Amino acid sequence: MRTIKHILDRKSRNLATIDANETVFEALKMMAEKNIGSIIVMNGEQYLGIITERNYARQIVLQDRRSKDVLVKEIMRTDLPKFSESDKIEKCMEVMSQHNVRYIPVIEDEKLVGLISMKDILDEILLHQKEVIDNLTNYISN
Repeated sequence: MRTIKHILDRKSRNLATIDANETVFEALKMMAEKNIGSIIVMNGEQYLGIITERNYARQIVLQDRRSKDVLVKEIMRTDLPKFSESDKIEKCMEVMSQHNVRYIPVIEDEKLVGLISMKDILDEILLHQKEVIDNLTNYISN
């Protein structure tokens, strides 16, 4: 069984983070510069939550607020399920689907070590399937 560690070992552990007291505008600027859809919200080394483009659309645009006047901590999502590197990918996918979330933090010893997206999980599953097919093909060929 594949674990979250398999995903984290393949992807960059360089996480996009922002301080909870920054403005939503600054978070959006960072997302645009990095071509990403979410940023992890921190207080120093402590994980607090995540801000996504969806948060912006629903809590700023639709409420006719100004992103330069609202702090990240006011609209960040704090209720995401948390996982560890040893958790199975299938469990992670199930929980993400149940909670309708696209991103989950990976926490080890109270410290943020990564962020997993639903795309990361799907990529890992496809990679694993390809490896199985290649192994079977090699077995049959020999």
